[in-house]
Amino acid sequence: MPVFHTKTIESILEPVAQQVSRLVILHEEAEDGNAMPDLERPVMAVSRAVTNLVKVGRETINSSDDAILKQDMPSALVRVEGASKFLEEASGMLKVDPYSGPARKKLIEGSRGILQGTSSLLLCFDESEVRKIIRECKRVLDYLAVAEVIETMEDLVQFLKDLSPCLSKVSREVTAREKELTHQVHREILVRCLEQVKTLAPILICSMKIFIHIIGQGGKGVDEAAENRNYLSQRMTDEINEIIRVLQLTTYDEEEWDADNLTVMKKSYNAIEGKIRTAHDWLEDPLALRGGVGEKSVRQILDHAYKVAERSLPHDADTIRKQCSDITTMTDALCELRQEGKGATPQAEALSRGIQDKLRDLYTIVNRAVQGVEKSGIQQPAHTVSGRLEQARRWLDNPDRDDKGLGQQAIALIVHEGKKVAEGLPGVHRAEILGLCDEVDILSRQLSDLCRRGHGNSPQAQDIARNLSQRLYDLKDRIQNAVVNRVVEDFIDISTPLKQFTDAVHVPEGTPGREQNFGDKAQQLQHFSTRASKTARMVAAGGSGGNKKLAEALLTSSSQVESLTPQLISAGRIRMNYPESKAADEHFQNLVSQYSDSILRVRSLCDEATESADFIKMSEEQIQKHTILCEEAIRKSQPQKMVDNTSSIARLANRVLMVAKQESDNSEDPKFISRVNQASDSLQTS
Repeated sequence: MPVFHTKTIESILEPVAQQVSRLVILHEEAEDGNAMPDLERPVMAVSRAVTNLVKVGRETINSSDDAILKQDMPSALVRVEGASKFLEEASGMLKVDPYSGPARKKLIEGSRGILQGTSSLLLCFDESEVRKIIRECKRVLDYLAVAEVIETMEDLVQFLKDLSPCLSKVSREVTAREKELTHQVHREILVRCLEQVKTLAPILICSMKIFIHIIGQGGKGVDEAAENRNYLSQRMTDEINEIIRVLQLTTYDEEEWDADNLTVMKKSYNAIEGKIRTAHDWLEDPLALRGGVGEKSVRQILDHAYKVAERSLPHDADTIRKQCSDITTMTDALCELRQEGKGATPQAEALSRGIQDKLRDLYTIVNRAVQGVEKSGIQQPAHTVSGRLEQARRWLDNPDRDDKGLGQQAIALIVHEGKKVAEGLPGVHRAEILGLCDEVDILSRQLSDLCRRGHGNSPQAQDIARNLSQRLYDLKDRIQNAVVNRVVEDFIDISTPLKQFTDAVHVPEGTPGREQNFGDKAQQLQHFSTRASKTARMVAAGGSGGNKKLAEALLTSSSQVESLTPQLISAGRIRMNYPESKAADEHFQNLVSQYSDSILRVRSLCDEATESADFIKMSEEQIQKHTILCEEAIRKSQPQKMVDNTSSIARLANRVLMVAKQESDNSEDPKFISRVNQASDSLQTS
């Protein structure tokens, strides 16, 4: 069954889809010589339902002020009515001759037409509802755009009066929409973005107060205050834009992250097939507006075609990209003409016919590309390091076997990932991994060259394959150890850099070395943030296990920590300059809270992406290291070092307990749960 993107559409179309499936089964049984049953009563029931649906559709058109809905919905109504007539005609023909082939064909066409037409109707209405929410979102964006020019308290009060009801409406409508969606990923993104908007709004207002206060006094920190305000305004703008983007999505490609090339290509081809009719309807209507279902269908066809091109053989890929580029240029030109009211001119009609011809050609080329890949037997490299290792191993076990270059591609991707991980490592470890990467790359090229010359089964090739296999596993271990070590080491203590910076901000005026202390602690916080962000990107590259959602979240969160840190430092500087200002103190505390939440999220995501067993093993090694350092500090009478290392041991132990609890909660094995809980209790009391 198809996956519908809202619960309302799903509840209406699921029964229709089941009925169509049933008719397809009856059709197939009839082809085996069985007579079709009498369908007069169910067909009449469908006809009555269609009549009612069309009536509601026309009432919706008449009462709506949405020009795009008024344009798109009539063609869907005509399609449903036509399909209903097909069903009635088929039913009458089958009553006369239960074995009639033309009647069966008409029955299937009518059934599918009703499903597609009803789907188009619901999609038209749904997109109209989404456009209403987007209009409200854009009103919020318009207000945020003027935040930079507000310089008096009177203007700020008016800004708040204008913005608040818009934000409240967006919050209500996005919350209702989120509950309606069937894709969990889309729901989670909307919830997260909306929470961020609600959190950032009062912080933005506070930053605007600070800016107005400083320019009113003509004091220090105007640039920092303006930068804070602009940053927060941009953050809110980004979150609203992300809400707008997700509201318009109807599918999520997480499955494509894991699927093989051929599966993705076939899905894209089927999607193109489903949108061709709507695209042609739009192209044939000279009065059709921009932004409707028809134009979107053309654009979506091109998106799907590009997906096919990415996975096609070189010749087909080039042909598809050229065709898509031509169609894009022509469609843009047609949209401009129609926008200017010139849709019925000879130039526009010629463009429309040309696009239709090229779409038909594209459909044929895409089909040929899918068949080409299917016949070639070419596979795609896996998404995870372990999957790529398996593909490489199969090639290295039999180098003389033609695997269409898959093994070498997998090795090249492992090397690429190793280099990305090495970027975030200190000198010695970076050199080790880069050296291994170069060695693996050279051996892979040597083996590939021997295979090309027909010597894949020679003793020399076998020696290189064995050596390369060992080096690959060494590289994999180094990558994983480096990632886990960074996660354990860099997130031992995520609170001290922030606490020390906060303490430096609150040092009273006149204290000797106040400025120097602030500068040092700000630099330490910046260094910690940079390192934590690099670690998160390392995990996304080498430790996310091919989980697209997790990799995206890691990259987003690491960028947020990086961009937030200088704003926090600026807010701290303002708080130092205006220690008596409640607004300055509130603003600083707001950004401290934002930073604390952001760095905690980065750590949680890194922990989630790391194998629990590896994490605990590496934590044990770190605990042993800090134990040795602690004992050394005691011998040398260095109390601060002793406290620091003892604290690190305690924090590492707490993180191990958190991971153990998570594993216990996620397991359904009573024995495993019992053993983990016993070990956790033992660690906690030790």
